[in-house]
Parts: sequence; C-alpha cells; structure tokens
Amino acid sequence: MSRTYIPLPLRRAIAREARYRCGYCLSPELLSGLPLTIDHLTPLSVGGSNEPENLWLACRSCNESKGNRTVGIDWETGKTVPLFNPRTQSWHEHFQWDENGTHIVGLTPIGRVTVTMLNLNHEIIVMARGRWVAAGWHPPAE
Repeated sequence: MSRTYIPLPLRRAIAREARYRCGYCLSPELLSGLPLTIDHLTPLSVGGSNEPENLWLACRSCNESKGNRTVGIDWETGKTVPLFNPRTQSWHEHFQWDENGTHIVGLTPIGRVTVTMLNLNHEIIVMARGRWVAAGWHPPAE
C-alpha cells in the first residue's frame, strides 16, 4: 500500500485541530505509543481528495479498519448510514463511554455503524483503556 503525500505543515495543522487524538476512538497519540495517521474521510479510492476538509487524525487501528468504507448497515434499523465524520460531527452526539470508561457505545445509527465497522472496542484497545482509566488518564475530558 502506498502512502499519500500530505505536506508536513498540513499534517501538523490537522494534528493540532484534532487535539492529537484519533477522531473515532479518541485514543491520544501520547498514550497509544505510535504516531497517529492522516485519515481521508472520503478515501481517495472513492473520490476523496487531499484537501484539508477531507482529512483528520486517526489511530492505525481505526484507519486500517475503516479502509475505503464510507457507509455501513446499522444492525438495529437495517438502514445504510454513513460512518461518523470527526471533522463535521460531534463525538458525544453519536457515542458515549460505558460505565467503566473502556467501551465506546454507539448512540445513533451512525455511532453504532462506526463502532462495528471500525471495531472500536477490540480486545487490545479495551485492555489498554482499562489501564488508562486506572491511571486517571481516561476517558478523555472535553
């Protein structure tokens, strides 16, 4: 897989705007131990662009799980809905943390589809979040 060139000043601006955390799972770059990536909200392969309004920060797990998908089927309604757009939509409108602060719960069809399609509660990140909660670093404060 080839990498798309995004100029460093634009990468830095997007990272600042995203508050150095994944737009989908809110994992902070400093806690993940890996640099976050630039996500094409609408992937290039389906007509997206390298324009700033189509770019956001994502962890590798969310970015790789998303692939070139932009929609999914909500298991509750059976309807096809778009994935969450962290640039234009409010995270707290579509998601919340469970009572332990380790699992992301989808509140809307967009939230449910995004949780499922991006596998936002995979076993490894849930275990890491548990440690982050114990240390008082998670869930992130808005």
